[in-house]
Amino acid sequence: MAGLSSAGAQTPATISPSTTKAPPTLLVVGDSLSAEYGLKRGTGWVALLEQRLAKEKKAVKVINASISGDTTSGGRSRLPALLSLHKPSVVVIELGGNDALRGLPLSMTEDNLQTMTRAAQAAGAKVLLLGMQVPPNYGQDYGKKFAETFANTAKANKAALVPFLLAGVADGPDALRLFQADRIHPTEQAHPAMLANVWPALSKLIP
Repeated sequence: MAGLSSAGAQTPATISPSTTKAPPTLLVVGDSLSAEYGLKRGTGWVALLEQRLAKEKKAVKVINASISGDTTSGGRSRLPALLSLHKPSVVVIELGGNDALRGLPLSMTEDNLQTMTRAAQAAGAKVLLLGMQVPPNYGQDYGKKFAETFANTAKANKAALVPFLLAGVADGPDALRLFQADRIHPTEQAHPAMLANVWPALSKLIP
């Protein structure tokens, strides 16, 4: 009996450590459109994305590092620490709208997007850029060049692109109904459509 007792006491030490891998991480770096500005918690498109991943039994950890009011410059400064901390497999960049609202140079916006994309890729992550468009009152030429900053960045770095996050929302027949009183931030009812715009491109990047 003593021998059995001794063997039993040593059993835990002989068990191999778990080799279960942690789930991949998806990092969202965005502004108020991703930070649930003016919405009930858990109703924005990023929260809906988590729900869809769970429904489809995809083990992915979602980190929403979005901050209302953030610009591409803010995202660029925050990204290195986020990459180091979370080591994401996929990075979604949803920034640029506030650059336009503040009248920042398009060249600066594109440079920031390029730098963020390359930094994420250098860290081993796949990148999805969520493009934005500006209202017609900005002028046709500016609007075209603004949209091109996202397309240019995606093409130069072979990153994935959603041309317009608010497609079917800002340019749809019920646009006013789908925006909050400030006419800038989408309502809760608009966020499923936003996720529907993101999902086809994003689903291809998820491990």
